[in-house]
Amino acid sequence: MAKKIVLAYSGGLDTSVILAWLKKKYDAEIITFTADIGQAEELDGLEQKALRTGASKVYIENLQETFARDYIFPMFQASALYEGQYLLGTSIARPLIAKRMVEIAQEEGAVAIAHGATGKGNDQVRFELTAAAVGGTLDVIAPWRDASFRAQFPGRAQMIAYAEQHGIPITASAAKPYSTDRNVLHISFESGMLEDPDFDASANDVRSMYVMSVDPQCAPDAPEIVHLAFVRGCCVAINGQEMSPLGVMQTLNVLGGKHGIGRIDMVENRFVGMKSRGVYETPGGTILYKAHRIIESLTMDREVMLLRDGLIPKYASLVYNGFWFSPEREAIQALVDASQRYVQGTVRLKLYKGNVINAGCTSDVSLYQPHIATMEEDVTESYNQDDATGFIRLHALRLRTFHAVQGARRS
Repeated sequence: MAKKIVLAYSGGLDTSVILAWLKKKYDAEIITFTADIGQAEELDGLEQKALRTGASKVYIENLQETFARDYIFPMFQASALYEGQYLLGTSIARPLIAKRMVEIAQEEGAVAIAHGATGKGNDQVRFELTAAAVGGTLDVIAPWRDASFRAQFPGRAQMIAYAEQHGIPITASAAKPYSTDRNVLHISFESGMLEDPDFDASANDVRSMYVMSVDPQCAPDAPEIVHLAFVRGCCVAINGQEMSPLGVMQTLNVLGGKHGIGRIDMVENRFVGMKSRGVYETPGGTILYKAHRIIESLTMDREVMLLRDGLIPKYASLVYNGFWFSPEREAIQALVDASQRYVQGTVRLKLYKGNVINAGCTSDVSLYQPHIATMEEDVTESYNQDDATGFIRLHALRLRTFHAVQGARRS
């Protein structure tokens, strides 16, 4: 009986070529796994394509609700943002895909799993750290780290030529060489002309590249109002209609895309040590992120927010670098979950030409008390302004002491 290998399969250029290469090199039965996490039409005809390319069995599973509920929403409760810009759309999908791939490999009695991540990128780390966490000793095959594979395919041009020669349908071409990765949270673009950081990805002649959003310049001239209701830091309704996490993401993607929201063009630091340029569309995620921060500002205790916010860079790096199933991420998540206990209420936003504008927020557990914050007379006398004198004097004590001592030494 031929040994089995489970391949994470997208149907794109790399994994299509890798499928045929694995089958020949290892004389193995190749089982493909594709997680439907919101790739939309990219999945059309995928099963037939995989079988025609040489797969013995094809798994295509709809994991969109799981993805939104168990991965996207917990990450947004943490307000995770990598290097101040990236909402981690690709990063957060990898642990879900790898976990299910390992489970299928175990069910099928496979000897290994395989992926098409390059030896220069982050995905190889994300896939394999997850496999190590949930898959034990299951072998991992990474063709891009195999010298013979790289010798045969030194670049994308050779892979495109190979696919054309073997009748494998692909979307990449010499005229459109950039790669994409899409899910219900975002779509990313990299490589090709985008490898030049001076290339203008917002230019009019590049508009056809974008998938999830219109150019902000072409967005409606009138703003649109949207209401997001939150419970325990999770959006549960839009415009008064209750929705599941997946429903929230799908609805916000349509609204955000319509108004040109969520485009990011950045040079980021990869875990493996190099810088890379990525262009991202995250329309729904951008709306959700900003609405969540607004309702937190109204309901979250200051010190709890400072504590949670101090962990955002660490949390985001853990997700970006592939440590979703690490004990430290789970520990931070426990704190995040506790911090969200009272994050509830409704946020009103104005969507307009790429902008998400705060148009008001309310909560039954708001910590903002107008009678305390008012600049007018406080008839309740909840705050005595005279108390500020001693407050300032106490905080100034260490500053006066420090500068008195160090100033004398410097002089």
